[in-house]
Amino acid sequence: MKLNDAVFGLLLLVLGIAVLAVVQGYPKIPGQQVGPSLFPGLIAVVLCVCGAILLVRGWRDRASVPWVQAGPWMRSPSHVLAFCTVIAGVVFYILASEKLGFLITSTIVLAALMWALRVSPGRSVLIALIASLAIHFAFYKLLRVPLPWGVLTPYAW
Repeated sequence: MKLNDAVFGLLLLVLGIAVLAVVQGYPKIPGQQVGPSLFPGLIAVVLCVCGAILLVRGWRDRASVPWVQAGPWMRSPSHVLAFCTVIAGVVFYILASEKLGFLITSTIVLAALMWALRVSPGRSVLIALIASLAIHFAFYKLLRVPLPWGVLTPYAW
């Protein structure tokens, strides 16, 4: 799918303005001119400038470049199913990971993604379980990222 530059320019501009609004509330450090809002603020200004440039360029080229142009993959049911499965998997993880826990939720999401890509169901579940355990070990044990345990809380290692 191809979008006109004006669409991305507008998104970058809105993101930059939102970041600028948020960093205004960051606390000032007494005795220093530089605070925690400096670098996010600079990045937000760059986002706004780039967004404005893209917006102007896309608006200028709107006659020759359509606003939205569907790619060839949009006509393939298997590609559309895989795309929808990715979006549904992210939403499911956001909604269910605290209650079910990382291991169960990630196993379900990974198995569904592999199934959508036509991997056999048994192999999908096995690979999803091994991958979830490996990811959990890497993040929880090695990087010390607190992942939710959910229903497995009594068995937390």
